[in-house]
Amino acid sequence: MPQYGPQPVQRRLPTQEARDLLDLVRELVQREIRPHADEEEAAGRFPREIFTLLSESGLLGLPYSEEFGGGDQPYEVYLQVLEELAAARLTVGLGTSVHTLACHALAVFGTKQQRADHLPGMLGGGSLGAYCLSEPSSGSDAASLRTRATADGDEWVLEGTKAWITHGGIADFYTVLARTGPDGPRGITAFLVPGDAAGLSAAAPERKMGLNGSPTAQVHFDGVRTGDARRIGEEGQGLTVALSALESGRLGIAACAVGVAQAALDEALAYMLGREQFGRPIADFQGLRFMIADMATQIEAGRALYLRAARLRDAGVPFGREAAMAKLFCTDTAMRVTTDAVQLLGGYGYTADFPVERYMREAKVLQIVEGTNQIQRMVIARGLAGPESDR
Repeated sequence: MPQYGPQPVQRRLPTQEARDLLDLVRELVQREIRPHADEEEAAGRFPREIFTLLSESGLLGLPYSEEFGGGDQPYEVYLQVLEELAAARLTVGLGTSVHTLACHALAVFGTKQQRADHLPGMLGGGSLGAYCLSEPSSGSDAASLRTRATADGDEWVLEGTKAWITHGGIADFYTVLARTGPDGPRGITAFLVPGDAAGLSAAAPERKMGLNGSPTAQVHFDGVRTGDARRIGEEGQGLTVALSALESGRLGIAACAVGVAQAALDEALAYMLGREQFGRPIADFQGLRFMIADMATQIEAGRALYLRAARLRDAGVPFGREAAMAKLFCTDTAMRVTTDAVQLLGGYGYTADFPVERYMREAKVLQIVEGTNQIQRMVIARGLAGPESDR
């Protein structure tokens, strides 16, 4: 007989190892993350012990080389793991995505010696990373950043402030983009800065409408010294490093968005099957059935879109336009689906007794991080029609 109601997502995974990995993730989610998500988000508690567990389980370095402590998994697999984590608690899914983003610069642009020195601890040693690109006066316009790194012998001295930093103040390492040359995109360099560096401090976390368990804060660099051995890539290559990381990071946000949307659909469907009005389950009413049909269709379309982009990445072909499409579509879908889930639950959907109001608040930020959805539209249009004319 067919089963009705919320069901585990049916996934196509390329290997038995990947299928076993997903089983491990689902067991961990059910045992350690999902039961405490509502309470801990309401309390604004960051689950550092969960990230320690993810690291010990090999889940914080999935798409990186096994040689340096990673999982050697394709992005197609990593993103589906990320979706499962985000469906259970976005603080964990988004945190894993940000950590992966923070490791990208060193893993892709670092020397072999740098990777050997730092990546094992970053990927499987219990460390947690943060990515420092945005500033109070430069968000979407990354090339205008003002944080400066000045050479002093074989060291660099960093001065400036970064803003909207996930894990700001609690990260063990920061991938930092700073200006080492003249104004413009070619004067930026990437650095790996320890979280306990002298002169590094964080402001009080931002007061946000959602993701209360995930700290977001300004990070201040007041004469922070870091050796040239922690410079990632060549001087002036920083914007290339940053944009490369963001292309992959956008896929992480897309997967997180699909996870949140799926969680909202599952909650709404379970409620509809159990709630009776006018003598029958509200799942019998055609208007509501059409809503869940649209929600499910949008989720499946978003999942297919991010997986297609991931397969392009895994094949080593350009995927930036497709990553922007996935980020745009999946995060807009999450906003629509979570809003509809609140509507389907009626008055209960507007209360904190059910998690759908939290999903709706959390979905909003996904349209903003890793480049707003307006920026994604610009990226897509440039991929189709070329750069804008300067006439």
